[in-house]
Order: sequence, then C-alpha cells, then structure tokens
Amino acid sequence: MGDVLGGTENDDAAFVLRFGSRAFGNQINMILDVTQEVLVKSLGVPERDRYQIVREHVPSRSHRGYRLGIRRTPNMLVLQVTTRPHSHSMKQAFYKMLVQKLEDVCGIAPSDVVVTFVTNTDEDWSFGLGRAQFLTGEL
Repeated sequence: MGDVLGGTENDDAAFVLRFGSRAFGNQINMILDVTQEVLVKSLGVPERDRYQIVREHVPSRSHRGYRLGIRRTPNMLVLQVTTRPHSHSMKQAFYKMLVQKLEDVCGIAPSDVVVTFVTNTDEDWSFGLGRAQFLTGEL
C-alpha cells in the first residue's frame, strides 16, 4: 500500500468546511491550524490529511439562531467536518477540545462555535485520478 496523500489503509481522513463572517481576518490561518491540531489529537486524523475550505459570508447572508438560549456574536463560526465514522466519545472530545483551543488561541467565544459532522464510508471518497483510494487499497 503506497503513501498517498499522507495516509495508509487504516487512516481516517477528514475534510473540513468552515463558514464564518468576515470578522476573522488574519485569524483564519490560526483557526485552520487549531482545527487541524484538534482533528489529529481527538479523531486520530493523520497530520498530512489536511483538506480545509474556508467560506466567508457577510453578516446579511447568514442568520444566527438563538436555540438553546445560546447568544452569539456576529463572529459565529460554523464548522462542518466530513469524515469516516467516529465514536460518540471521540466526537464529544473533538467538540470540547475545539472550543477550548479556539478560545485560548484565537479568542473565539465557545458560544460562537457551531460544529456538525457529515459521516460517510470508504466508497464515498475519491482523492483524485478518478479512483476511490480507500477501496483500491491505495489508502
């Protein structure tokens, strides 16, 4: 099995999609670094599996709900993680570690961090070349 995209057949890859306001400015790289560190520590994602897409929206293009009585600032960050299946406890550890690190390193309030997981299986991934590398044994 080759070393494709930094992975082996047992690795869990995670793709990260972030939506946020334009308020983060020069913090975006710090947010990306913190998120990658937490993915590695809590979900066991290989360090070199770093697929991150940032989408910024002007405040008029997003609405901040107050469900559960959580008050948010205009700096809300929505993080979508697309990944292979992980246990409930691993996800809980991810949520907790992420908000702590984002607050400590970036000053982002835990109330402004929304996370959702999109889970899929090996057949749902192609890292390029028209092949499903998890199925072909390349990963």
